[in-house]
Formats: sequence, structure tokens, C-alpha cells
Amino acid sequence: MNFTRWSARLPGTQRRAAARRTDRGISTAPPRPDRREDGGRAEGREGSVPAARGDTAEADSARRPEERAALDPLPSAPPVEDFPIAEILGRLPALVAVAYGAEHRIAYVNDAYTTAFGPRPIGTRAADTCPELAELGLSPLMDQVLSGGTSRTVKSRKVAAGGSYTVTCLPVEIPGAGSGVLVFAADVTGHAESADRLRASERRQREMAVTLQRSLLPQELEQPDDLRIAATYQPGSEDAAVGGDWYDVITLGAGRTALVIGDVMGRGVRAAAVMGQLRTAVRAYARLDLPPHEVLQLLDGLAAEIDASQIATCVYAVHDPNEGQLVYASAGHLPILVRDEDGAVRRAADPTGPPLGTGGWLHSSGSIALPPGSSAVLYTDGLVERRGEDIDEGVAGLERALSGATGTPQVVCDRLIRSQGVTADHDDDVAVLVVQHPARSGPSAELFHNAALELLGGTEAAPRARAFASGVMASWRFSPELHDLGVLATSELVANSLQHGTPPMRLRLRRTDRRLIIEVTDGDDHLPRRRRAETEDEAGRGISIVATIASSWGSRRTPGGGKAVWCEFALPA
Repeated sequence: MNFTRWSARLPGTQRRAAARRTDRGISTAPPRPDRREDGGRAEGREGSVPAARGDTAEADSARRPEERAALDPLPSAPPVEDFPIAEILGRLPALVAVAYGAEHRIAYVNDAYTTAFGPRPIGTRAADTCPELAELGLSPLMDQVLSGGTSRTVKSRKVAAGGSYTVTCLPVEIPGAGSGVLVFAADVTGHAESADRLRASERRQREMAVTLQRSLLPQELEQPDDLRIAATYQPGSEDAAVGGDWYDVITLGAGRTALVIGDVMGRGVRAAAVMGQLRTAVRAYARLDLPPHEVLQLLDGLAAEIDASQIATCVYAVHDPNEGQLVYASAGHLPILVRDEDGAVRRAADPTGPPLGTGGWLHSSGSIALPPGSSAVLYTDGLVERRGEDIDEGVAGLERALSGATGTPQVVCDRLIRSQGVTADHDDDVAVLVVQHPARSGPSAELFHNAALELLGGTEAAPRARAFASGVMASWRFSPELHDLGVLATSELVANSLQHGTPPMRLRLRRTDRRLIIEVTDGDDHLPRRRRAETEDEAGRGISIVATIASSWGSRRTPGGGKAVWCEFALPA
């Protein structure tokens, strides 16, 4: 940019300069070509005929004022060296400084610049006398502008004094000094402070959402006797609002465990609050010991009542150590992955229904084997979903990572997170739940035993059941007290089944490293309940006796029809 040419083109500068020349006694109008200095006539140009004075005066008087103004000659532009560029720049509210030469020596600073940073000696190097330029990071920028001849801009830079400025550096040509740089700084302190307050508010809201999210997740995972479990939750980056990813582990009794993972669509506190309500509801429904598809059916209606616009996905699975499999139902969620002991990875197939809250869908349950030595992984879409990539490719990548992932459940969690490139800058929440069914051998295996007896009915069924239970518990080296309590509980459960149930009937005893489990199944689906027996009643005390002597008890309907009634006794540490 030519500094003087650029300034001479600003609107109104010609008229202001002309007025100033008049004030100095210098006429701004050029000499008339048809007059001599002595007042005589000048020779006209060849072929020109001067008009009569009278005719000209008469014609001028006949014209309208605006026509006469249009015909008046414009004053000539003043020489550029006389143009007062300093006066114009001095009136600008923005900060202006002009530097010249490779050392960026100061040629000019306007009043706004002086007010902000103090006077700056003319001719000194900017690096020596203008520390604010270094604070704004302009030294390399001015070098680039001077060498490249292209303007550059930096936005909202702070100085030590506390102000914030957006600065543009322009190349200029300074008469008598050569190339230079014009620094134009707009004070944006108010905008920067508002942006800082907005960011602080957003940060507080995010921290509140993260705190709410984490407080609603399990603070400590339940650890069943037969499984080893670990989970990881990682919120998205600070630029991404917190979502509604969640997980849970629920012990159901009789050695069975419910595994849950879900994802509430949406962001922020609202999604986290809905997630908390769904998690609480799942725990309540799980206590009813319902099949997975019935739990999701109840959850679907609740999700629509909580917020019809809030969609959520969920997988609810139940592990039964006696069956060696996961029975699960899915509401629009990604498939469970199971890694066998040899490293082969299987993907849980259908059934998968629509997300929770959509309504009008009858969910169903499926199953996938989880034998000893295998691991299952439940996860949310943040782990495998990437922009511009099909989600099936992400799941396939997770399968490959899981195939080589060994170690404790927490180690597997961490390896899967790293393998999928999830970092603190990830743009979505991630939840991962890893479940291992360990293959036990040696002394550890001696702590886990199963024994079962088919009950054929008749008067001999109860004595046979008591004898069977007594022999099994004696072989497991239980204390005499626990042995007697176990035989009593077996007798009451079998008697209840013989009286109120239908064949087929079965007695199962299971010992883990922490508890003794006694379970009786039959073909009738009527669930028993504990009731208060009156003094004169001859029946109705069996379940009350079991509830009194056992650590816990319960009943559930079995998938093929019928019911199971169970109780547990805690083993000494």
C-alpha cells in the first residue's frame, strides 16, 4: 500500500486540505488560463472564440443556482506531501502505530495508542520501546508483512496490562523511509471478557453435568461370585456436552447377575437426568427377576413417560452360571461381543428391537453362550462410531481389538479404549463394560461345586431330598450349624414345591467361594409369597422359615414355564 496515495483518496480530504491552504494565505484555485497576471487578455488557443462578457454574465444570471454550482471549477488536489494523514489517524478510536525498516523503527503512534500504552519515541526500535507488540505476538507477524507485502491479522490477543486487542498489520510505503508496517489494533476487551464469562459458564455447566453423570453411575461395581467385571466411563472433550451413557451390574440372587448398558440420546444435564431415572427403573425391574425382554418392555413405556422426545438405547442381559450363557434383549443397541478362550470373537445376533421410548414394539429375548474362559463386552456407540465411517466397520475393528485383548477386565477395558483411538479430545461419551467368566482349576475350582437331584414326587421325595442335601453338604465340609440350616431350608422348599407345584421338579445345590445356594424348580408358574401364619394354622410357615434362617431368598418364573424358588446362605470368610 502506498501510504500517501491511500490517504489522499479518503473522502473529504481534498476539501479539508484546500481550506487549510486558504487559511495559510495560499489560494487553492488554479490560475485562469484566459487571464494574464497584469489583467490583460491572453491569447486564446487556436480556433477558440472568447465569449462576450455581457453574454456570459447574462447567461450566468439566467442559470439556476445548482447549475452554476455544477459548472464552477473544482479546486485542485493538494500535493500529497501536504496531506495531514497524522490528523486523520490521530482521530481514530483504534490504536495505530507505523513502523519502518527491517528493525521496525517507530515512525508514528496516534493518540489512542499513546493513551493505551504511553508515548513511544519516534525513531526507536519497536523491540526496545514497544513491549506491547511482543506481548501481542506481533514481531514475527510484522516481519512477514514487511517481507511478503501481505496483510495479516491476529484476533483477541491479551497484553500484560489486561486489555485484549484484535490487530491487523498492513504493508505501507512511507515517503522518505521506504517500506513499513501499519499496526491497526481494535480494543476488544469487552468482547473478550464476555467470551471468557461465557466459556466459564459453559465449563461450570459441563462440570455439573459430568458430576451428575458420574454420581448416577455405580460408584462401585457389584462383583458376582462367578464373574469378574470392570467398567469404564469417559466423557467427551470439553467442546462436546456430556451425554447419557450408563452401565450397571445387578446381582439377582441364586448366582444370577444382570448386566446393563445404555445410551440416552442428547447432551447435557437433561440427558444425564433421564439416564439416572432409567438406571433406577432398571434396578427396580430387575428385582422382580423378570426375563430381559419383559424388563425392556416396562422400560420402553417408562422412557416415553419421562420424555417422549428423549430416545435411548439399552441392552439388558442376565448371566446364569448353571446355564453357562447370557440371555439378553436389546432396544436399538449395538451387539454384545463375546471372546472365547481361544481368541475367537462372536457377535450376539438378533433379536434387537427399536430404541426405548418409541413404543408399539414387542421385545423378545435371545441368548449367547458364555462358557468358562470367555469374556463379554458391552459398549456404547461412542467407542466405535466415527464420522464418515460405517458403524459396522467400527464394530469390526473392535472385534479385532478384542481378539487380542487379554488380562484382567480393567486391562481389557483400557486396551479397547486405546485401540479405538479414544482420548480426552474424543467428541462423544464412551462407556465399556467387560465381563469375564474365568476358567477355574486347582484349589480355586474346589470352591465351586454343583449338585442336582430330580424329584419324582410321592411320599419318598421329601426324605430323599433331605438325604441328598445332607450328603452333599457333608462332602463340602460345611460346619454342623450351616449343614443343619441347609438341610432344613431344603426340606421346606421341597415340601412347598410338592404341595403347590407340578412336575417336573428338581433340587439344585450350588456352592461358590462365598455362599451356598439352594434352588427348587417345578412346572407351576404361581410364585409363592411370604405371609403371616396364625397360631392355629397348620400350613403357610415354610417360606417364613426359609426367609428367617437364610441370608436371602426369592422366586422367579423360568423361561420354559414354571418357577424357581431359591435361598442363599453366606459362607464364613
